Amino acid sequence: MAHGSTSFSMVRVNFTANLQRHVRAPEHEAAAGSLRAVLDQVFARQPALRGYVLDDQGGLRQHMCIFVDGEQIADRRTLSDPIADGAEVWVMQALSEGST
Repeated sequence: MAHGSTSFSMVRVNFTANLQRHVRAPEHEAAAGSLRAVLDQVFARQPALRGYVLDDQGGLRQHMCIFVDGEQIADRRTLSDPIADGAEVWVMQALSEGST
């Protein structure tokens, strides 16, 4: 097997179409790490996304959801969930069924 090319896996970060109606959000690739580190790489390239996805304390906004390989993240405040090489991250607006 040839090892001449750099073929490490990246994390794919996707934004749903409904989110893209509000802010430019193309698909991104980022190096694996914590969810915070992955998102920081995306926000460095698309600064307008940060304010839409995160609140002023740096946590995930109430109306946003993030899934990693089909599982909703656990840490909405510090975004410490580990993101492995090859993972697929989906950032989307949460759907509300009304409040009680």
